[in-house]
Amino acid sequence: MSIMLFIERLYMTVVILYVKASGKKRYTQYKLDTVREKMKRDRSYPKVLIQIPMYNESEVYKLSIGAACTLSWPRDRLIVQVLDDSTNKTIMENVKAECRIWQNEGLNIKYENRANRNGYKAGALREGLQKQYVDECEYVVIFDADFQPEKDFLEKTIPYLIDNKELGMVQARWKFVNADECLMTRLQEMSLNYHFSVEQEVGSSTCQFFGFNGTAGVWRIQAIRDAGGWKERTTVEDMDLAVRASLRGWKFVFVGDVSVKNELPSTFKAYRFQQHRWSCGPANLFKKMTKEIMHCKRVSIWKKIHLIYGFFFVRKIVAHWVTFFFYCVVIPSCVLVPEVYLPKALAIYIPAIITLLNTGGTPRSLHLLIFWILFENVMSLHRTKAAIIGLLEASRVNEWIVTEKLGNKKNQARVSFFRSRFQCGERIQKLEFVMGLFMLHCAVYNMLYGNDHMFVYLFLQSGAFFTIAFGCVGTFVPVNN
Repeated sequence: MSIMLFIERLYMTVVILYVKASGKKRYTQYKLDTVREKMKRDRSYPKVLIQIPMYNESEVYKLSIGAACTLSWPRDRLIVQVLDDSTNKTIMENVKAECRIWQNEGLNIKYENRANRNGYKAGALREGLQKQYVDECEYVVIFDADFQPEKDFLEKTIPYLIDNKELGMVQARWKFVNADECLMTRLQEMSLNYHFSVEQEVGSSTCQFFGFNGTAGVWRIQAIRDAGGWKERTTVEDMDLAVRASLRGWKFVFVGDVSVKNELPSTFKAYRFQQHRWSCGPANLFKKMTKEIMHCKRVSIWKKIHLIYGFFFVRKIVAHWVTFFFYCVVIPSCVLVPEVYLPKALAIYIPAIITLLNTGGTPRSLHLLIFWILFENVMSLHRTKAAIIGLLEASRVNEWIVTEKLGNKKNQARVSFFRSRFQCGERIQKLEFVMGLFMLHCAVYNMLYGNDHMFVYLFLQSGAFFTIAFGCVGTFVPVNN
């Protein structure tokens, strides 16, 4: 599995280097100036729907609604739809009041609240598209509650769809407003930058497949309906829709030059729940869609192989399993059983190359490489567990917990190193604590009886597990605030 992951990473690196060296990023091949000039000259702007799904978003709702309502697009050709599934009445009234403010400014903004949360985000988006006034719209733009697009977002994305009828979706990249908030957000930025600058770019440039990120994207409404609409059968409704649309023959384009500001989860609890959803959902979708992909006659055999092997199996399952089972279980266990020989190429060189390739998307954070490795190894525990839950459809397979955003509370948040002893029992992560003990035992044994220096890595990794086990990572907002 390490070799499988190594080949996949090497392949993407070769492709992205070629794309950058040749200047053949796919989105640069489209001629959009003519389309933009025609729109402005003839005032032939298509009608666009903007959907903003939210749930009890007390801190960021004003940011997202305000950003959507100030987009530079003719107001008579724009509908902003706030899909508020909030259960907190105070928050509901605040969101309604914000919508009324923009209505008084002349915006066509609709406040929609459901009596239930059936289907969570997918259910809200599906019901939003069923409104009668949506029939006038050709395209739908989706922004999560913490996303703040630039004013020219529509002008930079809609033209791709106007003149290219085979395109079903345009995806923009994410820009993180709080990447420098703490070490944990810096490490998240490293992983996500690789996802956008390499994985998404390679999938788009090779005209294979890349997933919709659930937000900061523009869909042709016809493509959504042709694919069967939004479904809530997994916790990655965005990836589900993208796969089904791709199997129906629709193409996607990733526009790396267009970025949308958003907030990274800066509390470990929020990040852990997010990673569970992002790891469990793809594994569950892989189980549900493998046969459908294999039997699809609309796409080539190479695209089927890319979807099943490259996109799902290697990136969504093997990547997690290798990181946890090999680096956190097998290698430490070999210290206790010296008769087992691990070749240096497998234990050191291949992992080192994979790591360097993964972190190439964020050069400014290369000095944090060691911290990133240790943190990713710890998080692989949760991702591996979530992937297994998804494959087996065990408990928590459909768990949906909205990622907490600090928004206006960021000034109150501070790095978490020590907390009240009365909260200690609530914040100890038992799995990380057990893994920390295991790593510490292996490190001490290797230091006393080993003939190599593996204990250096084991001590550092055990320290990382203990650090997270006791909640000494991320930020927190004091309760009395």
